[in-house]
Amino acid sequence: MAVNIKELKAGNAYTENNDLFLCISNEQNKQGRLSGKYMVKRKNLRTSAITEVSYNPTAKVDLAMIEKRKMQYLYDSGDMLVFMDNETFEQIEIPGSRLEWEKNFLKPSDEVEVTSYQSEVLGVQLPVNVAFQITETEPAVKGDTATGATKNATIETGYQIKVPLFINEGEMVLVNTVDGKYQGRA
Repeated sequence: MAVNIKELKAGNAYTENNDLFLCISNEQNKQGRLSGKYMVKRKNLRTSAITEVSYNPTAKVDLAMIEKRKMQYLYDSGDMLVFMDNETFEQIEIPGSRLEWEKNFLKPSDEVEVTSYQSEVLGVQLPVNVAFQITETEPAVKGDTATGATKNATIETGYQIKVPLFINEGEMVLVNTVDGKYQGRA
C-alpha cells in the first residue's frame, strides 16, 4: 500500500528499491530553500544500518507488513539456531551469524518474538530483562568496599558481565538484553 511521505510515522516499515526499512523518525525540514523536504531517519531491517534520507513532499513509499510470532528457542545446532512456533509447532532455523548479539542471552525453552516479512525471517526480539544464573565469578576481596565497585561474572550462556561485589556463584541476576548490563537480583 503506497502512502505519501507525510503520512509515514515512526515505527512504520516500508520498502524502497527492494530494501526493507523501519522508520525511526520523519520530520519536515523547514530551513531556507529546503522547506518542502522530509528528513526520514530509517533502519535497514536486513543489515541494521541506520541512515537519514530526504524526500520531496510528493514522494510515496510502500508500507510493509511485518509479521511477529511468539516462538520458543530450542537449541543451537552449530551454525543454525532452531525455534519452534508455539501454536503450530512448526520449526524454523535462523543462521547463528544473524543473531550474534542475541545468542548471548538465549537459553533453551526461552520465549522470543520472531519478526518476518513475506516468509523471510528478519530477526529475533528478546525480552528486555532476562534472569540468568551466575556460573562463575571472582571472590570479593575483603575491605574492597569502594562505592559502586564491581567484579567480573559469567552467566549460564557464557556471556561476561560486571556485577556488584556481593553477588556470588549460583545466584540469579537480571541482565538487560539491549546493553548486556547487570540490572539487579532476580
